[in-house]
Amino acid sequence: MQSFEYYSPTEIIFGKGAEEKTAEKVKKHGGSRVFIVYGGGSVVKSGLLARLQNQLEAAGIPYDSIGGVQPNPLMSLARKGIQQALEFKADFILAVGGGSVIDTSKAIAHGIADPEVDIWEYWSGKRPITKTTPVGVVLTISAAGSETSNSAVLTNDEIGKKCGTNTDLNRPRFAIMNPELTYTLPPYQIACGTADIIMHTLERYMTHTEGNNFTDRVAEELIKNVMKFGKKALANRKDYEAMSELMWCGSVSHTGFTGLGRVMDFAAHKLGHELGGKFNITHGASLTIMWPAWARHVYMDKPERFAQFAERVCGVNSGTVEERARAGIRTMEEFFKNDLGLPTCFSESEIGVQDESVLEYLADMCTGGGKNKVANFRPLDRENCLAIYRAANH
Repeated sequence: MQSFEYYSPTEIIFGKGAEEKTAEKVKKHGGSRVFIVYGGGSVVKSGLLARLQNQLEAAGIPYDSIGGVQPNPLMSLARKGIQQALEFKADFILAVGGGSVIDTSKAIAHGIADPEVDIWEYWSGKRPITKTTPVGVVLTISAAGSETSNSAVLTNDEIGKKCGTNTDLNRPRFAIMNPELTYTLPPYQIACGTADIIMHTLERYMTHTEGNNFTDRVAEELIKNVMKFGKKALANRKDYEAMSELMWCGSVSHTGFTGLGRVMDFAAHKLGHELGGKFNITHGASLTIMWPAWARHVYMDKPERFAQFAERVCGVNSGTVEERARAGIRTMEEFFKNDLGLPTCFSESEIGVQDESVLEYLADMCTGGGKNKVANFRPLDRENCLAIYRAANH
């Protein structure tokens, strides 16, 4: 096990009616002028946004808001939110939604803390984030884990580049988590969320680090739990137990806890981000497309690791190490496709089979024109990335 430092400061308020404590928590964490960020019309139609606004009014807390955050959230909307929040003199950002809304809120929080800096400077890695504004979350989608994570992902719509930035300043002050708020999610969104939760731990699991049994067992059980309750949630989206398990696992999966003591990989995320930037495909679907192609490309670098996963998570107990490793990859691919109904290659999605020039563009974008390598299980150069995109292009 490698040495590590673990920091997860977000206050969790979990359960039925948890959102009724929103104004109380805003005050506790220093908010006096709240800027609300939300996505499409669902929080308006459900009445959730109005209930939260009424709470703030009753508590004597002024608020302003911006809506319209979309999946694969855009840098341009975050910039618009920064200007609006500055004009309002906001001192607290309240995200009402899922990962895209939360990540946009984090960007607005950083932007109003240092308005002289364009936020793309942070996301492009040209400048570190050194200060921010407090963020609180009312979660409505179990998926990204952004309500507890140190990461935030945005798409620069001027250049079609999707990328993330990681800092503990991204961690929200509190997360309000009522599973009942996820009851109206469409099946496809539940499926994509289930895949995203799994991948946040699976991308931490594939490692060359030895001797990390406790973290391995935590990761394995989380993935098995999400696979079980993801199917139940798709069968009945008002199953409180299933939605509760997904919501809590989503948060735990991206706090960093399921990867402590080892180097994480996140190759499928890096490869998938380019699909999101180019084609605007839903994030969870981009992961289920890229992970099988990546896994088959690299598993022989350490087949024992893939075989262990196959045995402990997928129940594969026969065959050689290499055979078990391949069987585990196939089992996950079948789960993504058959149980979740998600694509596992380009042709099963809205992307469709692409020309070689597009694959080369994706590989270039992923590696900065071939100047960089991505991920850690096998550091992927441009040729590796291109080979993986080719493998998914059917």
